[in-house]
Amino acid sequence: MTMSTDRTSIEVDEFLPHPPAKVWRALTDPALQERWLMAGDMKPVVGHRFTFTTRPIPQVEFDGVISCEVLDVEEGRLLRISWRGGSLDTTVTWRLVAEGQGTRLFVEHAGFDLDDPAQAFAFTNMGSGWRSTVMRSLLKTLSEM
Repeated sequence: MTMSTDRTSIEVDEFLPHPPAKVWRALTDPALQERWLMAGDMKPVVGHRFTFTTRPIPQVEFDGVISCEVLDVEEGRLLRISWRGGSLDTTVTWRLVAEGQGTRLFVEHAGFDLDDPAQAFAFTNMGSGWRSTVMRSLLKTLSEM
């Protein structure tokens, strides 16, 4: 498993005490995804376009809409989507690796331009969000399934 060494990427390496099939379901089922990430109509099919909606952030000219497209799918192992909103034109990749009775989840949110103040703001805030808030919400969702 190789993660990016690019300093413009947010990377998370999290052990989840749940089997890969269960984690995959949480990542790809829109009703479950809404519980730990955002509401959207994601389908794990390459080429599928969808949106996530969250709160607007006027100070960085973000209207709260994240336009996405599924770029790569390896059933139960990998999901990569484009993630475009405001000035962001990035990708998010989830990789699942079976580990004992659980799953090692690698998340990479890549492609930030840190010379752009809005993207630098997003990088800082999303970095802590992916590592804490999102992972806690995902763990809670998995525990409740």
